[in-house]
Amino acid sequence: MSATQQESFKELVQSLRSALGVQAIPESGTREGLIVRQDTEQSEPKDNPIDELGGMVQKEMDSIASNVNELIMFNKLGGMVKVSSNNLGVVITISDVVLFNVGETKLTRDGIALMKKIADILKQFKYNIKIIGHTDSAANKASQINSNWEVSVLRACDVIHFLSQQGIDPKFLCAAGYAEYQPIATNDTERGRAQNRRVEVIYERETISNTIREFNMDGFLD
Repeated sequence: MSATQQESFKELVQSLRSALGVQAIPESGTREGLIVRQDTEQSEPKDNPIDELGGMVQKEMDSIASNVNELIMFNKLGGMVKVSSNNLGVVITISDVVLFNVGETKLTRDGIALMKKIADILKQFKYNIKIIGHTDSAANKASQINSNWEVSVLRACDVIHFLSQQGIDPKFLCAAGYAEYQPIATNDTERGRAQNRRVEVIYERETISNTIREFNMDGFLD
């Protein structure tokens, strides 16, 4: 090759290196000729089954919360019913004012009407449901039941009996009563005590995750 041709070839090589960002273009005079090679290979990102499961769980939780929020808005239940979604799961909180008379453990007529609407939502989701009763710290003087433990448990049980009558499989239901020992407000004011008297309907994130994982053990997530 003439000096002019060699110089032009070097310029071409340098130009290709700059444009392509690679260093595998041979110099003039090699047998391989012009071979362009990428130094690194980009692999396609692989789906992470854990991330996918977490996404499915969150989607179910969002769906439950959305349905309950629609119920609250449509029936103007703000302040009486609320729903929250967090790392523990979905918590539907219902004031005892709308569910029970003071000191009693049987659902009122209004409480039955409300729980029937909530049951229609719960029936859409086949996951375990925990019903928890809570009281304030005041002694129960309105009935023969002297223990707040009993009041909280009996109220949770009455809600469970009603939900099972509405067609929710009892195997998905469990009851607990925490009396006054898990307050969400102060017990030093009437307003705070009213907030503490409540029933919680809980879909736990872990139980939703376990149910979806078991359902997909045939390789759906693989």
